Amino acid sequence: DVLALPIFKQEESSLPPDNENKILPFQYVLCAATSPAVKLHDETLTYLNQGQSYEIRMLDNRKLGELPEINGKLVKSIFRVVFHDRRLQYTEHQQLEGWRWNRPGDRILDIDIPMSVGIIDPRANPNQLNTVEFLWDPAKRTSVFIQVHCISTEFTMRKHGGEKGVPFRVQIDTFKENENGEYTEHLHSASCQIKVFKPKGADRKQKTDREKMEKRTPHEKEKYQPSYETTILTECSPWPEITYVNNSPSPGFNSSHSSFSLGEGNGSPNHQPEPPPPVTDNLLPTTTPQEAQQWLHRNRFSTFTRLFTNFSGADLLKLTRDDVIQICGPADGIRLFNALKGRMVRPRLTIYVCQESLQLREQQQQQQNQQKHEDGDSNGTFFVYHAIYLEELTAVELTEKIAQLFSISPCQISQIYKQGPTGIHVLISDESSTSISSCFFQDVLDSYHIILK
Repeated sequence: DVLALPIFKQEESSLPPDNENKILPFQYVLCAATSPAVKLHDETLTYLNQGQSYEIRMLDNRKLGELPEINGKLVKSIFRVVFHDRRLQYTEHQQLEGWRWNRPGDRILDIDIPMSVGIIDPRANPNQLNTVEFLWDPAKRTSVFIQVHCISTEFTMRKHGGEKGVPFRVQIDTFKENENGEYTEHLHSASCQIKVFKPKGADRKQKTDREKMEKRTPHEKEKYQPSYETTILTECSPWPEITYVNNSPSPGFNSSHSSFSLGEGNGSPNHQPEPPPPVTDNLLPTTTPQEAQQWLHRNRFSTFTRLFTNFSGADLLKLTRDDVIQICGPADGIRLFNALKGRMVRPRLTIYVCQESLQLREQQQQQQNQQKHEDGDSNGTFFVYHAIYLEELTAVELTEKIAQLFSISPCQISQIYKQGPTGIHVLISDESSTSISSCFFQDVLDSYHIILK
């Protein structure tokens, strides 16, 4: 059955800018033409040349009296080039690490500092090749020129040659200062779909699409969008990492826009932020529409609250996977579907530990000997084991989890080692990312000892 929803995501992007229900404080315009070979109600697609500087105009689109707290103040924008394909989103970290290995010293996204206007304190983290950030004043003219150095075919499976390149997304997240002077309060997010070709390849692709459209009949042309000279980034959900933006000093650009000074601090934001706590308030069928709206806000689905204004918990839980993807798009649809079903991510490794002392071991030996003497059966002391769930498989993570379990400080744990079959002690460390799993998968009956300071 077709859902009687007030609006779908594809239609939402085509709403006129003067829609009173939409609050768009800023508008970002990429100065590159959209492809004419995009069907109606589909998202626009823009072709870019590798390494070429493209202007993005940062426009203050506020109405009179809107967001007066940022008048005369700077805001912070974070630019990202991310994957549009859901399959690649799941393996983004591995894909970027593979690109780093093949292109040592290069970056995926750069800012062309000499050509940019109005940007203040541009920064980039050497560990985040696809992210840059800067401050700007909405009251002044601001244009940032970006360069994308990867090409779409670098992330496709090599089969027979002439592979189709994957699309990327350029996303901009803008923040204002909080009372502590940190740029963590989200204002606006927008993105557009792009494909990146080798130098001059985007021009040839644009020409090819235009020639194909000219050969189509007038009736067929009506099914496609016209090509626009510029690309307007459409509103989207905030990037998931924005809640964990690290505001410590991050490396800044030096005089050459293609290299970076290390500086001090951890960088902003981190490539792999601390994961959010698991969602414990699962949506229930008895949830009212008002409570459902609050649940959407808590789980970072604020963009879709208007779509689900009159939906109760039962209504949302009845939605199928295809329903939410059609309403919210692939990325947000999968995220919403998983949140509705309360699916938890399985840990990479689960181990079971108990606190054992020399006194307990002697007591166990005495009970075993006594039991054997009485009825020939051996029933040892009852030990209580606790589960520890590991995600990173590092010695630091294991140390912190054990310290938390037994209510001690991680600083009190000096070493963790495994006692081998011949009595040797093997130190568990971070020398290898698989050190923890290789140790604990050897034999569940082996002994693991913790040395306290």
